[in-house]
Amino acid sequence: MTLPADLITRKSTHFVLWRPNGSTAIPLLILGKFQAGNPSTLVNARQLPMTQAPGASGLWQLAAANCGLVDGDIVHYWFQVEDTRPGANLPATVRVTDPAAYTVDWRLTDVSGAQPAAVVKFTNGKLVVCDAGGELPDFAGDVPLDQLPPNDTLVIYELPTAWTRSLEQGQKETAVGTFRDVRALLDISVGGSNFAGLSVVELGRSYLGELGVTALELLPPADSFFKREWGYDTAHFLAPDFELGFPDGNVSSTANADIAALVTACHKGGIRFFVDMVMAFGRVEPYQTVDFNDFCIADPAHNTSDPDALTSGRADGHQDVRNGFGSTLFRYTRPLNAPAYDPVTGGNSVTVPARQHMYCYVTRWVRDLRIDGIRMDSVENVANWDFIRDFKDRARTLWNERWTAQNLGAGSDARFLVVGEELSEPMALLKQGRLDGLWNDKFRSLIRAALIGQAGDGLSFEDTVRQAIDCRALSFTDGAQAINYLTSHDVEGFRRERLYNFFNNSGVTDVERRAKLAFVCLLTAVGIPMILAGEEFADQHDRFDSNGNVTQDGGKQVDPVDYSRLQDAWRQRVVEYVSRLVKARTSIPALATNDTSFIHTDFNGKRLLVWRRGSANQIPVVVIANFSDFTSDGGLNGTYQVPNWPATPPGKQWKEITLDRHVPTDKVGNEPIFSWEAKVYTLV
Repeated sequence: MTLPADLITRKSTHFVLWRPNGSTAIPLLILGKFQAGNPSTLVNARQLPMTQAPGASGLWQLAAANCGLVDGDIVHYWFQVEDTRPGANLPATVRVTDPAAYTVDWRLTDVSGAQPAAVVKFTNGKLVVCDAGGELPDFAGDVPLDQLPPNDTLVIYELPTAWTRSLEQGQKETAVGTFRDVRALLDISVGGSNFAGLSVVELGRSYLGELGVTALELLPPADSFFKREWGYDTAHFLAPDFELGFPDGNVSSTANADIAALVTACHKGGIRFFVDMVMAFGRVEPYQTVDFNDFCIADPAHNTSDPDALTSGRADGHQDVRNGFGSTLFRYTRPLNAPAYDPVTGGNSVTVPARQHMYCYVTRWVRDLRIDGIRMDSVENVANWDFIRDFKDRARTLWNERWTAQNLGAGSDARFLVVGEELSEPMALLKQGRLDGLWNDKFRSLIRAALIGQAGDGLSFEDTVRQAIDCRALSFTDGAQAINYLTSHDVEGFRRERLYNFFNNSGVTDVERRAKLAFVCLLTAVGIPMILAGEEFADQHDRFDSNGNVTQDGGKQVDPVDYSRLQDAWRQRVVEYVSRLVKARTSIPALATNDTSFIHTDFNGKRLLVWRRGSANQIPVVVIANFSDFTSDGGLNGTYQVPNWPATPPGKQWKEITLDRHVPTDKVGNEPIFSWEAKVYTLV
């Protein structure tokens, strides 16, 4: 049975506006054609009154066939509605973007500059998704879903869509890393656009293929009001971002066509496509104008008794006032006071409108744009665990529909994931089945302490490493529930900065060696590893506030990844090292299981731990990690004996993964170890 999505179905034949606030003022459809100029204008404009849909309270519509359109017309349009924003000034009516627009064109906005025209194409009596130049999304060549990697072999690459590159005389150029630039990171047939000069996007090269990652997670790719930031203020949830589809050389955005090509390229390369979804709040989102009070809460701090004013509760149970960080918070708890049209089912019922809006959002991205995973931003600030569960369940059901349509049999659940981000890690979200997984921020905290020879808060050094390496010690029950990372895009605050800056700030001088040790821990720990773009070559911050810190206003969302740093020889050594580990993590079954045992520890003048990954019937992986200045005597000819080393079966040989070398028989479990070094072994 196919999940209903009534509003989306109606959009194929009608211009539709869902407005549950009961206003009697008739909304107008304003439509015409785009004409480039200074400024660009809407020509052949018409204002057409909409009508209430029969039996659907709160739904206004106008059949496309009654709008005087000619087959092939590319239409730019707005709705004209009452302005419901708190303290709104006259005029009482304003133009707004279609809240369910699939395409927006920021070249043409209302008088405020905040509401871009929506775009659609009329063809064969239908309204179809297209870009402003008529380009259509094309998924030709997409692969069957069972060819995508399962969750237990994922290595996620978290990619900001703001990039920079170094120029001569120490200058920096910052621009948007468009969908086309991202595609050039993995598709050998495509070169970069905004960053055409970077080696990582050259024709004939697949940087992400070389690195070996199996999932790409874009920071929010839905359309945002902001430019050249990371997109954490979504404006148009059903539309891919205008700027990300507007590479150098384009005359208009091709966001829908480009994201379809990107997703297809990911799948062909064996890479899952994840999106970061920000649903707690939005910036200039149309429902803030169309029906503010039903969809949004203005000032929760001054009305804490409002059911949508407080967070859903941190791990310790306490609640805070929700924080919109300058944007407007959505309501996910207070329902309408009377039955009205439900854009999901098509019937009339008492709903919580913002929830239904977001169900349409996830329907569009899973069905039409073929995403394979979701990272849900700030679940505490979304502030309703029931909604989080229902959103996850809908996403999974939509994915299962695609799987079933391809007659693939079993295996669907292992190839889709909905993960939440909440740094206090409320494990009840997992125990109650409301999410598939959580960001494991404790891994970052614990392993960063260990990387500078310190223990985690209230822990011994040994327990610090043990808890980092096996997330089950932190109450996760399976590795697929925990997203481990050394650094995330959330780079503000104590020990959250990029690794390079963290080591510098901690007085560490051997950054290359420590970075390699860090990635051994990340890629051999139980859990799904995630790499912030640039960390694989020890990228660094360049922008800070006046106190030299990375803050919200001082570099957090505007200090992008700088791939030009790969020109540094030592950074090239780091990325090659990381690539070998990534490929091991995605191909060796022992690293895809939960089974972990610590077979040796040595704190006699050193901090050295040895752990084994894999079950008894699997080829093991053995990791030696030295978190100290200790170096075995004799240099390269020295030895360090590891007791309890696994047996070597007949016909097998030990291989050290990080340097891709075979181990002499007489050196098995007895090789030299150097300060702040790790070695990773398996049988071949």
